[in-house]
Amino acid sequence: MAEHVWLLPIKNLDDDARAVKLGEIALLELGEGQRKFVGDPLRMMLIALEEESRYPFAVDVNGTAVGVLTLQRGAATLAGWPDDDSVWLLRGFLIGQQHQGRGLGTLAAEAAVREAAKLTAGLGTGQAGVVLSVNEGNPGGLAAYRKAGFEDRGRYDGGDAGPQRIMYRAF
Repeated sequence: MAEHVWLLPIKNLDDDARAVKLGEIALLELGEGQRKFVGDPLRMMLIALEEESRYPFAVDVNGTAVGVLTLQRGAATLAGWPDDDSVWLLRGFLIGQQHQGRGLGTLAAEAAVREAAKLTAGLGTGQAGVVLSVNEGNPGGLAAYRKAGFEDRGRYDGGDAGPQRIMYRAF
């Protein structure tokens, strides 16, 4: 397992650094069947850069992007949560296929919770934790989130790729 992952806030990078990171993100490979659970990583980052409520991050190990994730405020019902504003939504989270199997998903999920807590403190928006939905047919994702301290809060049938598990972790 890697010792540390860094979450680099894509919006905070200067133009040159952002271009380098987006180039690395464009090279991330999706595993067999992974595309039905997540979208294209570069496209997800570009969309997130355009929306004020989204905070896109590169998951970085040793100076290279190995994955991506986005924290979004005001959108938790998209994961089956009862309201939009009490928690952050973790979405568009993936580790490239070439970097999987090293525990990076768990480390990045833990780091996402820490980042969400920092964002809440800085913005004064009052969220209490992070929620996500993960497809029931994604055992690797379910295991990584559980290892990162997320609790299963029930089933959500609103996902595009089939039934989801609502996973939550408080700060």
